[in-house]
Amino acid sequence: MSSLAVSEPPASRAPSRSPARSPALSPAPGPSRCGGERRRNASEAGADLGVVQDTPLRSVDLSRIIKLLEDSDSKDLEKEQLKTLKKVVKHFENGLPLKDLAQIIEILNLCAEKMNEREAFTEPLCELIKLCGLPFQKKKLSDEVNYSVAVSNCIAQLGYLMRVPSSQVRIQICKCVVSFYNTELPRKLLSGYQPTSANYKIQMAELGGLAETLILSLTLVENQLTEKLWVLKALQHLSSSGVNCRLMMKAQAASRLCLYLNGVDPSGQLVFRSSEILWNLLENTSKEEVVNQLSSLECVHALKEVFVDLLMHGFRHYDRQLRNDLLVIATLLAENPAAPMIEGGFTKLLIVLATFTEVKIPNPLVKGLKLTYSYEDFELKKLLFNVIGVLSKDPCAVQLLSENDVMPALLCYVKPNQKPGFHDWSAAQYEELQLHAIAILASVAPLLLDKYLSCQANTLLLMFLEWCIGQDPFFGQGNSFHGTGGRGNKLAQMRCSLRVLRSVVSLYDDAVNLNLCDQGAISQLLDILKYAADKSKEKEDAILLEIQADILFILSALCENDLHRKELFSYEGVDILIPFIQMDPKRLYSGLGHNCLLFSALDCLWSCVIGCYIAEDYFLEKRGIFLLLDLLALKQKNLCNIILGILVEFCDNPKTTSHISTWRGEKDQTAANLLIELWRQEELELGVKRDRYGRIADVKRPIASSFQKQQEVIPMPANCPSFAIMEISENIRAKLYSLLCKLGFENLPGLSAKDFVTLAIIRRYIDFKVGEVWSELCAELKEEFRPVTSDEEALKVISEVSENTGRMVVALQTEVLESQHHQEIQEEEKTYTKIQAIHKQREMANKSWENFLTRTSKYEALKKAKRIQEKSIEASRSKLKTQNGTVHSTDIKGLSTTIGSGRLVTVESTPSQLIGGPLAVTDLALRKPSVCEGALKKIKRIKTLDSVKKDSVPVE
Repeated sequence: MSSLAVSEPPASRAPSRSPARSPALSPAPGPSRCGGERRRNASEAGADLGVVQDTPLRSVDLSRIIKLLEDSDSKDLEKEQLKTLKKVVKHFENGLPLKDLAQIIEILNLCAEKMNEREAFTEPLCELIKLCGLPFQKKKLSDEVNYSVAVSNCIAQLGYLMRVPSSQVRIQICKCVVSFYNTELPRKLLSGYQPTSANYKIQMAELGGLAETLILSLTLVENQLTEKLWVLKALQHLSSSGVNCRLMMKAQAASRLCLYLNGVDPSGQLVFRSSEILWNLLENTSKEEVVNQLSSLECVHALKEVFVDLLMHGFRHYDRQLRNDLLVIATLLAENPAAPMIEGGFTKLLIVLATFTEVKIPNPLVKGLKLTYSYEDFELKKLLFNVIGVLSKDPCAVQLLSENDVMPALLCYVKPNQKPGFHDWSAAQYEELQLHAIAILASVAPLLLDKYLSCQANTLLLMFLEWCIGQDPFFGQGNSFHGTGGRGNKLAQMRCSLRVLRSVVSLYDDAVNLNLCDQGAISQLLDILKYAADKSKEKEDAILLEIQADILFILSALCENDLHRKELFSYEGVDILIPFIQMDPKRLYSGLGHNCLLFSALDCLWSCVIGCYIAEDYFLEKRGIFLLLDLLALKQKNLCNIILGILVEFCDNPKTTSHISTWRGEKDQTAANLLIELWRQEELELGVKRDRYGRIADVKRPIASSFQKQQEVIPMPANCPSFAIMEISENIRAKLYSLLCKLGFENLPGLSAKDFVTLAIIRRYIDFKVGEVWSELCAELKEEFRPVTSDEEALKVISEVSENTGRMVVALQTEVLESQHHQEIQEEEKTYTKIQAIHKQREMANKSWENFLTRTSKYEALKKAKRIQEKSIEASRSKLKTQNGTVHSTDIKGLSTTIGSGRLVTVESTPSQLIGGPLAVTDLALRKPSVCEGALKKIKRIKTLDSVKKDSVPVE
C-alpha cells in the first residue's frame, strides 16, 4: 500500500505571499497554474509520441456482461466474471467511447457491490477506473454535447465510489481525477474515433458536482493519511475552478479543511495542500463566506497551532512561506468581529509577535523565538504590522494593544534614519518597516491616548518632522506602498507623521492639543506648510497637496475656539492662506487633490481667522473678501455652502460689509446680484414653484421644496426637528438670507427688476419659514386629536397671517414688474422719438440738397429763390423810416454765385483726388492749364479752409 502514497514532496514553493500579493502566485506541487496550455496542446502531441491512428475497435456486448455480473454468485461464475472484466479492460485500453460510458458505469457499480464480499473484484474495478482517466473517444464533434449528461453522471459516479471501503479504489479514483488535469494521449488511437477536447472532463466534473462529493468523502478517510492526501491533491486541482469552489463551499469545505491543518503528517503535505485549497476558495468564491466558515473556535485553534508550529520549528524556506500564508488567512479572520480570535488566544499571540523585537520585554509566548533577517521574516514583520492595523478596528482588542506595549514599539520607528541600515535590515527594508509602523500608528494612537501622551509621542513626531524639512542628506527609496512619491526625499516620512498628528488632533482632546501647542506646534506647522507650498510650486504632486491639506486641518483643529492660538496664527498664517484661496479654478479638476486642498484652506480660514479681530483685519487688508466672492461667483455647489458660512461669520466685523458692497465681478456684477442669482439657482434645484416672472406661485407654501411637499404628516416628539427645520441645514437659502440681512435690503446696487422680485421673497424668508413650521404643527395636531374651538380659530388666524404675507409679497412683486414694464415702455417711446428726429433731420437735409441742385441747374428756380429771399429780407426790415439813416443794399454787385450771399460763402470745390489739392501744381506757366486749373484762376483771393471737399472763403 505504500506504493500508492502521494509521491510528490512539498519541497518547492514560490516566494511567500504578502497581503498585497495574489495567492494565485504561489504555485503548488499539485495543479500547475499553466496546465491549461499543456492540455490544449495535448491533442497535438500525438505525432511526437508515435500514436498509431488505425487501431480497429471490435464490438463487445456490454449488455451481456452486465447481465453476467447480475447473475447469482458461484465460484465458476466468479471466474467467468473476472475473465470477462479483464477482456473489457483490454478491449478499452485506448479509451472509452462516449456512447458506452453509461454501461461502463453500470459495470463499475456492479463491481463495487461485489467487492463488499469478494476482494477479487478490486483489481478489475481499479483498472476500469483507470480507463476513465484516459481521454474519452468521440466519433462526431457533436458527441461531446449529445453525451454531456451521460458523461457528467459517469464522473459523478466516480465520486460516489469513494464509499467503497478500499484504499486502493479510493486512491485510484483520486488519481483518475488528477489525470483530468494532466491529459496524456494513449499510444494507440481508435480507428474512426477522436479524443475529446482537453477541458471536456473538467467541464463535466463541474457539471456532475464531483468536487462537492469529494469534500463530503473526507469524513470517510479521516484516519487514513495516505487516502486523505490523495483526496486533497484531487481537490487541489478541482479548486482551480470557480464553479468547483462554489460547490465545495456548499459542503463546508473551508471549515473541514481548516480542521485538518494541525493533523499529524510528517511529510507536511497535509498543511500545504489544505492551505492551497483555502487560498483557491478565497480567490474564487466570496471571501466573506469563507471567513464565516472559518470563524469557529475549533478552526481558530487549529490555525493557531499549525502557525505556532511553523513559527517555532520551521527552518526551511518552504516552512516560512507557508507560515506567512497562514498569517494572511489569520488576518482575514481578524477582520471578522464574529471570529473568536481573542477567545482563542490568537490575537494576543499576534500582538506579542509584532512588538517583541522592539520592546525587548520577555514573554513566555515567544520564549526562544528569534527572527532572522531573511526576506520571508521581513514579510512576516510587515504582515504582523498589518495585523495590528486590523485589530485596531476591533474595540475588544484595544485592551490587548495597550497591555502589550504596542505604542512604544511603534514609536521606536519615529526617529531619523541615522545610518544606511538599522540592525540587520537593509536601508530600503528599514524604510519600508518605518513607514508601515508610522502608518499603523495613525490607526492605533487615537485608541491609546494615555499611552500616546506618556510616551511623549507629540515630541517625537515634531522632532521627526523637523528632520523631514532639514538639510540632512537622506534619499528615500520609495519602494513600498507607503513610500509612494518619496523616492529621493523625505516626503513619505512627512506624510505618514502628519497623518498621525491629524488622527489625534481630530479627537479634539484638550490634553493632546495643549501638549502640542505648548511645544510650538503652530509655528512649526506653518513653517512646514510654507516649505511644502514652495516645493509644490516647483513640481505639483499629489503627496505635496495631501501634506498641505493635512497641515491645514491640524491647524484648524488646534486653533478652533482658542483666541490665543488664533493670534499666533494670524499674520503668517493669513499670508500663507491667501495663495490657496487664489487657486486657479481649473486646477480643481486636475485629480491631484487641489479640491481637497482648497476645502482645507477654507476650513482653516473659518477656524483660525474668524473670531480674532487682528487676523480678520489683516485678511481684509489682503483683499481676502474679494477673493472669497470671486470663488463664490464660480457658483460651484460644493463651494457655495462653506464660502457663504465664512462670509456670514465675517460680517460680524463691521468692516466686512463695505468690502462686500465694493466688490465687482465679471460684467460689473455686484455682490447683491450674485447672492440673488444663487438664491434662484438653489430654488430651481429644490423644485420651488415660481411663475414665469419669478413670483410666488403657491401663497400657502411659498418656499416649500418639491421634496417637502411629497412628505406625509408624521407626528414627531418635540425634541426632533421637523422637515421644515431640517431643510434649513440642507441648502444655502438660510445663509443667503443672513448675508443679505447683514448688507441690508435697501439701496442695493446693480439689481434688475427680476432681482427685486426675488429679493421680495428673500426678505420674508423667516416669516415664510415660521409659517411652514406652524403649518406642520397644525397638520400634526389634526392627526392626533381635534383642537378646541378657540385653539382652532387661533391656528386658522396664524395660517391666514402666513398666507396674507404671501399675497402681500405677490402684490409687491406685481408692482415691481408693472413699474418695470412702464419704464420699459417709456424708454421705448424715447428711443422711437429719437429715431423719428434722426429720420426727420435726414429728410430735411435731403430736401435742402434737392433745392440746392434745383437752383444750380435751373435758372428760373434760382430767380424764384432770389425773389423769395428778397421778399423775406424786405419783410424782416423795420417799417419805421429812420431819419438821416444809411440804407445798405443786400446785393453784392457783379456776384455770379448761385447761393445766398454773405461774408462767408461755402463753395463746393472740385474733389482733391482729381487735381491733387490746390497746392499740388506750383508752376502753372510751364504747361497747358487744364479746365480745372483755368477755373481756379478766375477766382481771386480765395483762402482755403477745407482741402478735402468744402472751402469757406471771404468775398469782397
